[in-house]
Amino acid sequence: YLTYTNEKTHKIILDNIDRSPLYNGTILSIGPRYCPSIETKVMRFKDKERHQIFVEPEGANSEEMYVQGMSTSLPHDVQEQMYRTLPGLENCRFAKYGYAIEYDCLDPLGMYPSLESKAVGGLFSAGQMNGSSGYEEAAAQGLIAGINAARKADGKDALILARDEAYIGVLIDDLVTKGTNEPYRMMTARAEHRIMLRQDNADMRLTPIGRQIGLVDDARYARYLEKKRMIENVLAASQKTVQRNKIESLFVRIGEEIPQKTPTLAELCRRPAVTHTDVKEFIDFDCDDEALSAAVVELKYEGYLKKEQAAVNEQKRLENKLIPKDFDYESIKALRIEARQKLSEIRPLNLGQASRISGVSPADVAVLIVALR
Repeated sequence: YLTYTNEKTHKIILDNIDRSPLYNGTILSIGPRYCPSIETKVMRFKDKERHQIFVEPEGANSEEMYVQGMSTSLPHDVQEQMYRTLPGLENCRFAKYGYAIEYDCLDPLGMYPSLESKAVGGLFSAGQMNGSSGYEEAAAQGLIAGINAARKADGKDALILARDEAYIGVLIDDLVTKGTNEPYRMMTARAEHRIMLRQDNADMRLTPIGRQIGLVDDARYARYLEKKRMIENVLAASQKTVQRNKIESLFVRIGEEIPQKTPTLAELCRRPAVTHTDVKEFIDFDCDDEALSAAVVELKYEGYLKKEQAAVNEQKRLENKLIPKDFDYESIKALRIEARQKLSEIRPLNLGQASRISGVSPADVAVLIVALR
C-alpha cells in the first residue's frame, strides 16, 4: 500500500529531533545514502511537504506490515505519535519499533581483490565489515571470500572476477581500489560494461568459472552446455534470410510495413517491436524459450556489444601487466607525490587496478609503464 507523511508528521519529528541519536551526537558515523531515516529526510529536504511511504506485508500469512521509507532512531513514544499521523495508519499498533545502528568496519583499501587482508595473511573478510551494505553486497563478498580462503588453504591461486565478468568483480574492485566513506551499494551505474553484465547471460558468463573451481556439478554443467549449444545454433542461423511467406503475418501483427527485401533472422531480431516469441516460428530446430531469448538479446545489441568488447580488450592489456608486490613507488620520482602515496598505500596488483585509483592520473600510469619496463 502507498501512503505519505504530512505536515503533522514533520512537526512531530522536528519537535523531537534532539532526541534522535543521529542528531544529538550519540551516533557519529555517516548513515547510508540510499535508505536514509525519516528524520534525515525531513531535516535534509525541508522544502518537501511530504515523503512517499510503502506499507509492505512482512509475509504472505503475516498480519505485520513493514513501513518502508520510515526507518527511524527516534524514541518509541515519538514513533507512535508520528506513524499515526499517516493516512491509513491512524490506529496502527507496534510489533517492533525502529532503531538505529552504528557499526565499525575495516578499511577496504587494506584488502587484496581476493578479500584477503594485506596486514594479516590468511584472514579473509566479507560484508558490512568491509564497508558495504549488508544485503546482496555481503552475500557476493561472502561467496568470494569463502572460495579464496579454501583455495589458499589448498595452495591455489585466488579467484578474482574482472569488472567485465560480473557485478561481484565491480563491487570488490571498487572497494579495494577506491575505498568508501559511506556504506557502499552496488548499482548498475557503477559498472562501465553493464551491457555485458545482464541477468539473462549470468549463467553463460559464470558457470564455466564455477566448473573450473569445482562448484558446478555435472547436472548443472550439462544444462549449461545444452543452453550454450542452442544459443550458438540460433546465432549460426541468424545470417540466413527468413521465409518470405511467414513475415507478412508477423509485420501485420506488430503494425509495421512489410519490407521489400526479405530480412535475415538477425535483421528481424534487431527490430524493436520483435521479441523472441515472434522469432520462434522462424526456428526449425530444437531451441527452448530461455536460450532463444538470450540469443535474440545478443543479436539485438550486437553492435553495442562489439564496441563494449573492444573497450574491454583495451583494458585487458593493462590488467595483464602485473606489478610486483614489493614494487618501490617512492623511488619513481617522475610520479606525482599523491600518486606515489596512493600507489604505496593500495599496492595494486596490475596496471588496470592502478589506473582506477582516485588520484592516479593517466600520465602517472604512463610513467609507471616505463618504470616497470
